[in-house]
Amino acid sequence: MTLFTLEHSKATYLADFAFYTTSVLILAVYLLTKGLHNQALEITTYILVGLFGWTAIEYFFHRFVLHGLQPFQNWHTEHHKRPSALICLPTALSATLIVTLVFLPALLFWDVSRACSLTLGVLAGYLAYTIIHHATHHWHPNSMWFKKRKRWHAMHHHVEQNGYYGVTSSFWDIVFNSNH
Repeated sequence: MTLFTLEHSKATYLADFAFYTTSVLILAVYLLTKGLHNQALEITTYILVGLFGWTAIEYFFHRFVLHGLQPFQNWHTEHHKRPSALICLPTALSATLIVTLVFLPALLFWDVSRACSLTLGVLAGYLAYTIIHHATHHWHPNSMWFKKRKRWHAMHHHVEQNGYYGVTSSFWDIVFNSNH
């Protein structure tokens, strides 16, 4: 098993969900047990900023890296050709990017609690993304919200279609008029 393979075994693919679920829970428990009750509003705000920030990261990464830079564009094209294949960013790479580009810069500007709070929001957003993206390709959802997300992502996968880059949210596609 290699760490940086494009297509994963079912066990490795599912391990990504387990890793991020565990990471979110560990950070949440850490923040809850650290005794920051007097900072609950501030911590919650950083988590929400991280969640909202994730939607922007997802959109810009999908639009400009996965659809614009090699070798990522070729990798992502493979996902478009075989949407039900277990193709995703290797966990070691995604975790390294989140630590390097979110947690460490936040730690330079703030204390550990704020850096963990912001990172928790981003991690929760990434976990939501992995679940929603998986669901759009592998599940037959009953809820109207999931049906809309599935339809939105199907528009993105249409061969002649550019746009519809958001998976967890259509917000940035609407802002940047990439929803057509």
